[in-house]
Amino acid sequence: MRLGVLALALGLALGAAATASADDVIAGDLTISGAWTRATPPGAPTAGGYLTISNKGSSDDTLVAVASPAAATSELHQMAMDNGVMTMRALPDGIVIPAGQSVTLAPDGYHVMLVTLAAPLKVGATVPLTLTFAHAGSVEVNLPVLPIGSKGPKPGSGMKGM
Repeated sequence: MRLGVLALALGLALGAAATASADDVIAGDLTISGAWTRATPPGAPTAGGYLTISNKGSSDDTLVAVASPAAATSELHQMAMDNGVMTMRALPDGIVIPAGQSVTLAPDGYHVMLVTLAAPLKVGATVPLTLTFAHAGSVEVNLPVLPIGSKGPKPGSGMKGM
């Protein structure tokens, strides 16, 4: 009996570890993972922030705001192709995270726009970011700064964002 309880506890712990890494951030039914940004050259006024939000709940939530001390303003944006022309627009109503689904903020799609950077973003640093959700509330995440031109964290690298 005792061995069975121990095996069950170990199995539950391993299952939880398989679904969330040490770098994941939990906010209610939401899991934020894969956060990152790119280094910027001196004088660059803006940077993008990227991450994935998974909603394990039974109701939708909405990412309604973002903020960072690294920039004067932080906004939610979407890039999209429109008649062969790349467009970018602010999303003042936020980004819906549907129940049971994930939404990835990535280059050339939904993303965080850090406007009027306080200083250049340097490889190896982290950028603090506050995400505010309609239901889950506010949560702090850190965006590791990857090299200019990076496509994101390498899967299985053992170091998020490097």
